[in-house]
Amino acid sequence: MHLRGLSKRRRVWAASLAAGAVTAGLLSGPAASARPYPEPPLTTMSIKSPPGGANVRVLIFHGSAAGDESPVVNAGIEAIEDIGLSGPANRRFKVQATGDASVFTDGTRLGRFNAIVFLTGGGDVLDPEQEAGLEAYMEAGGGFLGIHDAARAEPYSDWFTGLVGARPAASSPAAVQRATVEVGDRRHPAATDLPVQWKRPDKWLNWVKNPSGEVHTVARVRESTYQPGTGANGWDHPVSWCRDYDGGRSFYTGMGGTVSSYDETDFRAHLRGALMWTTRLEQADCKATINANYAAERLTKPNQPGQNDQIGEPHGLVTAPDGRVFYIGRGGADSSQPVITDWNNPDIGKGKGEIHVYDPRTKQVTLAGALTVFGNKGGGDELIKVEEGLLGIELDPKFAQNGWVYLHYTPHERIDRETRMAERRVSRFTLDQATNKLDLASEKVLLKWPVQIHSCCHAGGGMAWDSKGNLYIATGDNNSSGFSGGYSGNNPEPNYKGVSFADARRTAGNTNNLNGKILRIHPEPDGTYTLPEGNLFTGKETDEGGGKTRGEIYVMGVRNPARIFVDKSTDVLYAGWVGPDASGPSTTWGPAKYDTFAAITKAGNRGWPYCMGNKQPYRDRNLPDPSKPLGWYDCDHPKNESPNNDGLVNLPPVTGNNIWYSPSGGAPDYPRDANGVPSYKPEEATYKLPWLKGGGQAAMNGPVYRSGAVAADSTVKWPAYWDGKWFVGDFYDADQPRHAVLMDPKTQGDGGLPVHAESLKKIVPIGNDGIKNLMDWKFGPDGALYVLDYGRGFFTSDSKSALWRVVYKGGGPTPAAGQLARGTE
Repeated sequence: MHLRGLSKRRRVWAASLAAGAVTAGLLSGPAASARPYPEPPLTTMSIKSPPGGANVRVLIFHGSAAGDESPVVNAGIEAIEDIGLSGPANRRFKVQATGDASVFTDGTRLGRFNAIVFLTGGGDVLDPEQEAGLEAYMEAGGGFLGIHDAARAEPYSDWFTGLVGARPAASSPAAVQRATVEVGDRRHPAATDLPVQWKRPDKWLNWVKNPSGEVHTVARVRESTYQPGTGANGWDHPVSWCRDYDGGRSFYTGMGGTVSSYDETDFRAHLRGALMWTTRLEQADCKATINANYAAERLTKPNQPGQNDQIGEPHGLVTAPDGRVFYIGRGGADSSQPVITDWNNPDIGKGKGEIHVYDPRTKQVTLAGALTVFGNKGGGDELIKVEEGLLGIELDPKFAQNGWVYLHYTPHERIDRETRMAERRVSRFTLDQATNKLDLASEKVLLKWPVQIHSCCHAGGGMAWDSKGNLYIATGDNNSSGFSGGYSGNNPEPNYKGVSFADARRTAGNTNNLNGKILRIHPEPDGTYTLPEGNLFTGKETDEGGGKTRGEIYVMGVRNPARIFVDKSTDVLYAGWVGPDASGPSTTWGPAKYDTFAAITKAGNRGWPYCMGNKQPYRDRNLPDPSKPLGWYDCDHPKNESPNNDGLVNLPPVTGNNIWYSPSGGAPDYPRDANGVPSYKPEEATYKLPWLKGGGQAAMNGPVYRSGAVAADSTVKWPAYWDGKWFVGDFYDADQPRHAVLMDPKTQGDGGLPVHAESLKKIVPIGNDGIKNLMDWKFGPDGALYVLDYGRGFFTSDSKSALWRVVYKGGGPTPAAGQLARGTE
């Protein structure tokens, strides 16, 4: 045992104390901990014996440097005694309470307690030998629960600071205030019975140093729901946390600062769960959000000069059941290769869409194949650069048996240089499983549709399967980012040879066009597809204008959805898309650029180019003068009155989105007039998601983690703590999101906001030597997170373009099964 900074005399004494603790059964199994013992006399200690002969003991220490006894202490003792008396017999415990710190210098007596509760008013309550006794108790495997002012105890002890996790700031508000607690850990026994959004009054402490990442946060208080004062910690304000510490288990809650707290059913449930873990009656994972328990490793090496032997221009990945990772390059060559931008040249924009395979068994990369695509036209002006190419990859649900690979791409051979049109397609290929080589001659084209290639941008590209074998295909709006001032993207005037390239009402807002959509089809074994029930249209609708629809459309009104994911346990579709370019809102034209994430539970219209965010409308424009604004769009009854529309005029109502963010912050909202039109005045904005910021934004949707789909014996899998959490990120790594969010299943399909979010930036590391430009991320069958870093340039690959893996190395729940105080009957 190592005791920091102790004198020789204290070290000898502490060693004997630890030996006494072990002898008394602190770390023994059920039989030893059940051994009866005579209660030593303790003048200020009382005991209640519960029915059933419980063999677990809890010591409450309430000593105070001030010497007075607080009503809060009395309420806390009574509540913990009642908790010990209630519940199943195998979850009960005896309680002793004392204000006499000499208990910490009696190793034999202290070692009989499974957990110690500090219910103290703070201050220097232990002398050096007493603190050494507490330290030895923890090193011998003890349990500690600190409540509220316990964080003020032993103010000069670094070891005690580590035990409680954080110290209250002097600026902590003194008043009792009602606030909302976000209970992000849905598995710890201290949280499983609590509401996700727990509204309650208490005294809320600010922290000198935020402990997030060094402790495992169980719950957080939402500062927007009360007045935190000048010492506010911001959106990430932990209030309850735990950690494995110095050989034992430590749980701290900043709640419990009022007498009434101990009468609350939910707060008692919180304390009960904390005591179940600290006493060793139950296991819990208190390591899952500690940054040091994760490691990011780069799997691919830089390409050899002039080759893409390791990676192409990163654009998407998918994992196979056997752990192989398939990832694609869009079409940009490395920077040494020529880019042809002359439309008179037959090779204009010709590139290679490459499919690479990483095998974790051999740690080798194979180039599985390369498609000749239109996608190497370079960067710069809207009329020069291009985002077409190899855009998406998925593996058949029966890939292990049939080797089928689905690719979403723009074949170069199908471009028309005269009209500047191309064909986008989704095709099925067969992989030789033995060689990891794709048979390009095996192509079966499932679906194809026209796209304009005169002007960039917004190709989308992501694909995903649901549990019923339906394939979802994300397509961008095939529309220029210019010509509308960075707002709606609804300018009907610009065209090339009669095809509009700046009016997203032609595409995303058009029921008869497959661009700006998320499609849903059911591929059949013969290479065709059928339409599942429940899509947005049947393909047979008409209206008074003779418009029509496409039955493949599941979601319309999306701008550039590069990444989508379907949680097969619920079949909820998760998507993210990039917004327009306006840096700020306009009282004339509408909202600023909103990058967006949505949890989609049914077919619908997500608004673009009519509305964004939580149904915030844009202004209409039309011929003959698109520079003059017309009326505001009606998000509940949108109409497509563009001259470029060949679909329905009357569109489905817009569904609000769950997450949106602009350069000024997360989820901006504004007061609305009688017609529901926001003011769009920056000084009147409120921000509903303060954990989100923007800038040069490019939303990259991520997965929902499900530990049940992971190999049970994996040594790198992420903990079950992350189950059901949705990963949302951004291409950029500065102030943009890289978070795991928790949604409310009852409201998520209608645009409900996330109820909890936590940063992943220390786990999925940012920075030039980390994963700076996040392009795609998915969990593999080993439970590790696989991530593509795009690199540091555009429309090319470079030395930073790489496949990464983020693994968990923190170990399982504690205490170990053999150290539980009693069986889990």
